[in-house]
Amino acid sequence: QVQLVESGGGLVQAGGSLRLSCAASGSIFGIDSMGWYRQAPGKQRELVASMAGDGTTNYADSAKGRFTISRDNAKNTVYLQMNSLKPEDTSVYYCNLQTAWDLKNYWGQGTQVTVSS
Repeated sequence: QVQLVESGGGLVQAGGSLRLSCAASGSIFGIDSMGWYRQAPGKQRELVASMAGDGTTNYADSAKGRFTISRDNAKNTVYLQMNSLKPEDTSVYYCNLQTAWDLKNYWGQGTQVTVSS
């Protein structure tokens, strides 16, 4: 089993920054992919940023140049540094881990990010 716990969300003004953290526990390996998704009310969950086990990153177009994903495998933690936040970034952000072995997805409970204008 894998457990993911997000933290770092909050309320910020447009143009501000937040750093989200996701602490993972359980049967986790560095080759597993980890990432961040978000889901706003009435919208489907969408990828924000991900990082494969080899370090390859993938970003949503809306996140490129503003958000940076990183991970510390020694701490089983993935981060999302969010800069130049916009009101449209307002969402619940979910940490995701996908196992390399069977491509099973695990999700955290989510952390709320609210960006005011």
